[in-house]
Amino acid sequence: MSPRASRRLAMLDDVPQGSLLVHEVYRSLQGESTHQGRPCVFIRLSVCDLRCRWCDTGHAFHHGDVRRPEAVIDEVVALQPPGPEALVEVTGGEPLLQAAVHPLLSGLCDLGYELLLETSGGRDIALVDPRVAIIMDVKCPDSGESDSNYWPNLERLRPRDELKFVVASRGDFDWARDVIETHRLAGRCPILFSAVWGKVPLTDLADWVAAATIPGARMQLQLHKFVWGAAAQGV
Repeated sequence: MSPRASRRLAMLDDVPQGSLLVHEVYRSLQGESTHQGRPCVFIRLSVCDLRCRWCDTGHAFHHGDVRRPEAVIDEVVALQPPGPEALVEVTGGEPLLQAAVHPLLSGLCDLGYELLLETSGGRDIALVDPRVAIIMDVKCPDSGESDSNYWPNLERLRPRDELKFVVASRGDFDWARDVIETHRLAGRCPILFSAVWGKVPLTDLADWVAAATIPGARMQLQLHKFVWGAAAQGV
């Protein structure tokens, strides 16, 4: 681990074993993925070891409250009782930096929630409860973090998981297409292409995705930014 990454993770040193550093828990609409538009409870954990140039969740990097997984689950239940169509997403930051995320995920699955985990793709997903649907980024070169991708994760993706490329340029898109071809990802799971807000005209990304004819690929919009604005938090 680089000295820079070590400094970023230092705030987790004071979190008691078995606890989580939680930035926020809230109910809103799912803004991305194939679940876009569905009501969802979000659990945003604190801290990330990456610094993507276009990151829009930097507010979660430095602040959080220490909570036990059981307390977080109680908060989720208060916002959305378990039942059919009850959707929860665990995100960050980078949730897989915290070991206690695993009992949190399993506890929510045990209650019957439909559970999503959003991860940067830089951490091994092997230990994630198999009942969880993983939405995993592959960091493109313009993010400045493409060297952080943990490539063995790609072999672990299942049809219920989703792979996301956030592109800031045509170069990013072409790089992503090469990754999909090299790792034979087409058709394995949904492949999402998203434009860095304000960097790529949506009409351009639409044209690129339409012309690429990649099985399982689709363009996605960040719905929450269109509804509440790009700077809004907790939505």
